[in-house]
Amino acid sequence: MQSELLALVDDIYEDLELWYPKLRLEEAGYPVRLAGRELRVFTGKHGYPAAADLLWETARSAEFLGLLIPGGFMPDKLRREPKVLALTREFFDQGKLVAFICHGGWIPISANILRGRRATGSLGIKDDLENAGAVWVDEPVVVDGNLVSSRTPADLPQFAKAMVQFLETDRTVRGPSRRPAGQDKPPAARSPLMLKKGMLRDVLK
Repeated sequence: MQSELLALVDDIYEDLELWYPKLRLEEAGYPVRLAGRELRVFTGKHGYPAAADLLWETARSAEFLGLLIPGGFMPDKLRREPKVLALTREFFDQGKLVAFICHGGWIPISANILRGRRATGSLGIKDDLENAGAVWVDEPVVVDGNLVSSRTPADLPQFAKAMVQFLETDRTVRGPSRRPAGQDKPPAARSPLMLKKGMLRDVLK
């Protein structure tokens, strides 16, 4: 039964853009697994650790509800990996959620899935999005079919909300086989996420 989402991770990922939606999705009953090039702990731009529990090289889109692509400098590295691009295209072609924020849009750009689609991202990649055929929209969150995109960490509340809404709607359309895990039982206890001092202030600059 599909109930999990996949998130890409590598060194210098944007800390909040991974952890905020990850925790919000898990609160809503959708576990998020982290896929890296190696099974190890990766470090975010602001020093927060993220442990990959599977390899994107062996990840299969058929086993997940959707894909989360945080920003930071990470996407500029992963956009050069054929397997990452193929995996992104698989999620898109299957009509599953592909969510990206800030510089995360570099991966869908290189996967060539944005032509004719409305999308947003960091102002720094506006030209890249448009050159890839996307219609860039300056809004906190843009939803076009199974693509959900946002600009910066300041838009994370709207970004996470749109992801959950997509999954809930998709579950209704596809039926009970897509029901998220644990919805009939209380959520498991989780260690609190201790954001480093000044993290939010720094990323919003």
